[in-house]
Amino acid sequence: MADTLPGISSPRALLRLAAMLARDPYEGLLAAHDAGGEASGFGWGAFRYALLFGPEANAFVFAGSADLTVREAFDVLVPVNGETALIVSDGAAHRRRRRLVQPAFHHRRIDSYVARMAANADALIDTWRPGQTVDVYTAFRELTRRTTVQLLFGDRLAADEALLSGPLQRALDAIDKPYTQLVLLRALPEVFQRRTAAARAEVVARISAEIAAREEAGDLGGDVLGTLAAARDDHGDGLSDTEIRDQVMSLMAAGYETTSAALGWAFHLMLTTDGVWERARAEVSGVPLTPAALASFTYLDHVVNETLRLFPPVVMTVRTAARELEFRGRRIPEGTTLIYSPYVTHRMASVWPDPGVFDPDRWDPGAPGHVPATPATFLPFGGGNHRCIGSAFATTALKVALARLLDRVDGVPLPGPVVPRSITAMRPKDGVPVRLAEVRPGSASPV
Repeated sequence: MADTLPGISSPRALLRLAAMLARDPYEGLLAAHDAGGEASGFGWGAFRYALLFGPEANAFVFAGSADLTVREAFDVLVPVNGETALIVSDGAAHRRRRRLVQPAFHHRRIDSYVARMAANADALIDTWRPGQTVDVYTAFRELTRRTTVQLLFGDRLAADEALLSGPLQRALDAIDKPYTQLVLLRALPEVFQRRTAAARAEVVARISAEIAAREEAGDLGGDVLGTLAAARDDHGDGLSDTEIRDQVMSLMAAGYETTSAALGWAFHLMLTTDGVWERARAEVSGVPLTPAALASFTYLDHVVNETLRLFPPVVMTVRTAARELEFRGRRIPEGTTLIYSPYVTHRMASVWPDPGVFDPDRWDPGAPGHVPATPATFLPFGGGNHRCIGSAFATTALKVALARLLDRVDGVPLPGPVVPRSITAMRPKDGVPVRLAEVRPGSASPV
């Protein structure tokens, strides 16, 4: 019989690793890879973990959907996302729900959002003035939250500022914690659970009221909410009321934070890397923003991919072994929690030459040393059958916002480090403050 994965077995070493991952998950994951290589294990009994890093490990995880589950591992997200959300669904239930949700994110539907995304970005930039200091990440975080709700779930919900800044944000903040802390809080039945449940209940009540209003009017609408309400499977069955609410909550939770975080990093990296801002601006300057124009911005595409490589929205993710598995001739016992990390893969020198360097040209197929990306080497939104269903929406929103910023704004970054926080959406801890040197006129307005 194959041996189990080599690794950490003593309680003291296990606690040290857990503390390291909780204190600084980014450096902790890199240190775990340095110490244990691409496959190692730790823990014992019911608390057994496997750390799997790199393309081979990623491909192993993505190919093993029938033998790996997410429900136990992502139980910490249930208080906000709900019991039937895609992110916590497995097997046949997951496949059915994903098929019903997928049409809501068809590329033609996403293309139809470009004009509204651009107009809303322009409306925000219109409020800025030269000489002003602006935290670009925070400003676009609020805008992206409102725009995401507006495009996916309608103007009425987007106009409900009390909802957006109140219970919705409290619910999202509840799961914006280190994974180990979430596991502990999930086990506490009192304060955390009660507050989170109350915040979620307020949001769910507002979603239910919106659906009821549309049904009473006889028009479910053409946005994602309407698509979810009207979706039917091969047997003519639709999503239940609970399933619709849970998908909406899950999409709200994932739909804006990843976009605004990546935008903050891209803005910072472009301004602080010689020549990148000027080159990207030259590509987009004066070009009317349409889906076709967006697709033609090759260098901007390289900038976005390189930003997502260095600062992926999914830092690490987990699965549970539903049966005993074998990887590289080593046994992974049933019940083991598997941890894999896009962040580590994206910073492995064996995968990406000079991995710590921000180099958009590495994505140019004609550049010397270009290394084609694969689903196992570039996975900012995860992979396999649980890859983020809204990834195309997020990257489109990101490109639109960056294109408008490039076309209209010049800025000077303020002194001081910009460092990451959170593993639910790797974002700039203290924002991205810049002094605006120039703000050019824009022609778009909210539509």
